[in-house]
Amino acid sequence: MTQAAFDGYATAYDSWFMENNQLFESELKLYKKVLGDVRDKRILSVGCGSGLFESMLTDAQIEGIEPSRDMGEIAQKRGVEMIQFGTIEQVELEEAAYDVIYFNGSSSYIEDLTAPYEKCRRALKPNGRLILLDVPKESGFGFMYLLAKQVGTFDHDDLRDVLPQLPYPLELCVHGIWHSTEEKIDVLKAIGFEQFEFYQTLLNHPMYANEQVEEVIEGYKQGGYVAIIAHK
Repeated sequence: MTQAAFDGYATAYDSWFMENNQLFESELKLYKKVLGDVRDKRILSVGCGSGLFESMLTDAQIEGIEPSRDMGEIAQKRGVEMIQFGTIEQVELEEAAYDVIYFNGSSSYIEDLTAPYEKCRRALKPNGRLILLDVPKESGFGFMYLLAKQVGTFDHDDLRDVLPQLPYPLELCVHGIWHSTEEKIDVLKAIGFEQFEFYQTLLNHPMYANEQVEEVIEGYKQGGYVAIIAHK
């Protein structure tokens, strides 16, 4: 997770979600579903970005870690309590301190997941939850982002007529290290998590993901955005 990867792209990130408002509402439904009742909970967002999703929770105080100072300063203005301008690898977390720690899309910018997830596991209270929300590598969105990263553009013959009207900013795709859901599950099991829940949304093809707000369903084998809840 590099400190400068998102510097200069905060506006592009927020604008993409605002322009793809139906997709955003679908992802927001999943986000709210898996976080559940946030009142009186100590919550940490790893890679909180601009705090766009966090700003939609009016009854929670969320702490944040963010490598991009551009993003993190916007998150602060939106009410996120920034504990570190830096990466999860750099921060020292208090042990057994948090009820919930989550990565909302940020796992896709970390190459080796084991050490960051293990650090978060230690920082969770007994019965705490580590939540991973992400675009799976194996999904339609994952394939699209990987191909665009490989060829360096969305304007390519192999992507013509299959793209959403407003694809994710290429500058953010090229930094991605997309992981499969099964890969993340294997890492979580290897560090001691045993009890899991899975939820998903964006079941439609990426071309049609912004046509309507989609519901959240259980499972992880169909969605373009998937949540893993690992219980300590």
